Amino acid sequence: MSERVFDDRADDDAGDASESGDATETGDDRLDVLIHRADLDGLVRLADDAASAGDWALLRRLRDRARHAVGTGRQLWPAATLGEYRLALAAPAEWAAGVLDEGSGRFTIGPLTEVVAQRHTWAELASLIEPGPRASLVAHERVLREERIDPESVVGLPEVLDMPYARAEWEPTYPLAEYSALSVETLSPPVPGGLRAVPHLPAIDGAAVLDDPAVELAVRQLVEPWTASSDGHADVVAVEGDATMALRALGVPSVRMAELTTQQAMAWLGWAGASGGAHGRRRGAATGRFGALWLVGALGDIDADGPLDPAELGEVAAGLRWWWWDAHEPVTGWQLQLAIEDPTERLAWAISARDAV
Repeated sequence: MSERVFDDRADDDAGDASESGDATETGDDRLDVLIHRADLDGLVRLADDAASAGDWALLRRLRDRARHAVGTGRQLWPAATLGEYRLALAAPAEWAAGVLDEGSGRFTIGPLTEVVAQRHTWAELASLIEPGPRASLVAHERVLREERIDPESVVGLPEVLDMPYARAEWEPTYPLAEYSALSVETLSPPVPGGLRAVPHLPAIDGAAVLDDPAVELAVRQLVEPWTASSDGHADVVAVEGDATMALRALGVPSVRMAELTTQQAMAWLGWAGASGGAHGRRRGAATGRFGALWLVGALGDIDADGPLDPAELGEVAAGLRWWWWDAHEPVTGWQLQLAIEDPTERLAWAISARDAV
């Protein structure tokens, strides 16, 4: 076979050279030995060295061979994951694009489509990525980083997220993740100041509580990693009435509330939809934006089967009133607590989704 990992004699010879401190040892010599020994710690150090030196060819070989070794029973997937993550994050576009195949990024701290979009433009990547679902996601991620996407460059891409490759004027600047070599920072929007106490929520007749499966589904899809892959929960209720009635129907005895602008509310929704909660895997800002727009469509009773029209959704969002609320508890972990009111239809919804650290 062509890979030296299967040539025990070659690996043993390389190992002898390594142990004797041979000054001529190369990165490939180290890679041979480490793969043969299934030395995960050593492979992680080699990946760091290769990335620091800008030796992207070696890092790609490390990723490929560690990935291949998993099929032989050697548990080297963390090394393969680290290699493809560092390539997507910091390597030049031609190397970064090369790890965006459908089998990559399964265990990275965030989707590689978002990682690669942090430092690489769509203009650089468009001709290098296979025109499949991941290319579409990268383009959507770049939209959220203020890149203007050439319409011709996305012709033929599958509609993974059925929304335009442009951010509408009424939408916010969505919160973005900041990836580094070893971690990701995903700050939530600021909790609004000036929360006003509402000590006694109005009594509500049970008949006022409505069944709204479209909104409930949209909320649950928005925070699915919090509930499916972590220890979180999500509750949503709809009523015929106002926001305080919706909160009472949610079972909250007293609250504090602060009104949000449409953009503030959308930023919260986008952040929640992008995140993985305490233990789930992050889904990416583009997916978060799609989830936020889908929820607005559900609130406006827009047909969920068609493509999202930001102009139509903007009219719906502008006609709603939005509040952040809490029940006098401290902010901990991941939480999305919104009350929403449609004054024209006299309908309201309350959302409580939380995932503790």
